[in-house]
Amino acid sequence: MPGIARDEVRRIAALARLSMDDGEIDRMQRDLAAILSYVEALAEVDTAGVEPTSHVMPLATPMRSDEPEPAMDPVRALANAPEASDSAFVVPKVIAGEEEG
Repeated sequence: MPGIARDEVRRIAALARLSMDDGEIDRMQRDLAAILSYVEALAEVDTAGVEPTSHVMPLATPMRSDEPEPAMDPVRALANAPEASDSAFVVPKVIAGEEEG
């Protein structure tokens, strides 16, 4: 079974901006090792002659013509908006700590 070091788990958690205690790191280390082991098993499967993105069953992909249509009237588009300004939706700022302008 491939292993993954605790330092690697901490680094991955930091990259994902996750805070983990020692118990969570241990559990994640086991889970990631199990995932890597499964991926190793999949790598051993002979896929010669298998087309990429093929499926067991044929899947229909419905297509429609890509025809340009007139734009929606801005007044109609904003009719149910809780708040609008000119022809735009007004939404709350979601990026904390940044100054306007």
